[in-house]
Amino acid sequence: MKLRIGDKVRFLNEVGEGVVSRIKDKDTVFVEMQDGFEIPFLSKQLVPIHTELILDKNADNIELNPDAHLTDAVYFIIEPDHDFPSLINDYKLYLFNASSFNLIFSYSIKDQEHFQTIKHGEVGAYQKVLLRQVKLQFFKEYFYHKIECLLFKNTFFKAQTPIAEVIHITPKILHDSKTVKHDEFKFPVYGFLLKDEFAYQNKVEQELNLVDLEKLKAIKEFRSAQKNSKSTKEYLKSLEKEVDLHIEELVDNTAGLSNFEMLNIQLECFEKELDSAIEKHMRKLIFIHGVGNGRLKQEIQLALKQTQGVTFQDASYKEYGFGATQVNIL
Repeated sequence: MKLRIGDKVRFLNEVGEGVVSRIKDKDTVFVEMQDGFEIPFLSKQLVPIHTELILDKNADNIELNPDAHLTDAVYFIIEPDHDFPSLINDYKLYLFNASSFNLIFSYSIKDQEHFQTIKHGEVGAYQKVLLRQVKLQFFKEYFYHKIECLLFKNTFFKAQTPIAEVIHITPKILHDSKTVKHDEFKFPVYGFLLKDEFAYQNKVEQELNLVDLEKLKAIKEFRSAQKNSKSTKEYLKSLEKEVDLHIEELVDNTAGLSNFEMLNIQLECFEKELDSAIEKHMRKLIFIHGVGNGRLKQEIQLALKQTQGVTFQDASYKEYGFGATQVNIL
């Protein structure tokens, strides 16, 4: 009897079961118990408690062949909820992993021109996962079922090609197909083979060709060009502005201007800059008004209290002392 890592086994001479975790030699394996301990057993003292679906190469569907050599395989399974076709109400769709590999999978159906993912996740070795429970109408609306899987083990393993299959299923195809009995399922099932060719001796390798290298070069050049663009930090900085309201910065000559006139010029500049920043969806404005007698600061804060969508506070003392107000645009 051939046992593989991941096989669920029952003990022949005592009560209990476990999972084959390591192969010691041709006659002995280690079995991991439910408490996590590993115990060596002779293979002849163990009984596998899983059964396999075996592919019949001459049939459109799979058939059970007890005399065939057990092989790893992965299947898409449709299980009706009754033995008699006239009494069937629902169908359960399964991904059945009859292999020693773990699978990361996604199951999608074709909705008009695009595929829609229905379920994704992970399924362990010799386990099945329910994908969906449907009515017969489901197969009238959705003809194409796409299953993709990555295969791996939590120990050393030969690299395997991923599964990427699209299965065409209609009510007529189900009607014309044969079902097969299987210990893992209550009722006879329709089984569609997804993978049975596993690499155990030959390596699965891919080499870079000239086309791949050109693509890689193009990606590198594209990313290099991205580095020349503005970084996130620079972009955020562009949403901030510093406005100096000192009168000397706003007019060439203050001769002949009264205090009232100079204050109005400063407030007009303040309102113009504030309106422009809000329109451009900027984040922050710093108005430098100086200390002086505090009249300009009072007028600015009075206007800000009446402006919706902004908050304000004293600007950084370290940078501006007491002579600036920070406006935050929400």
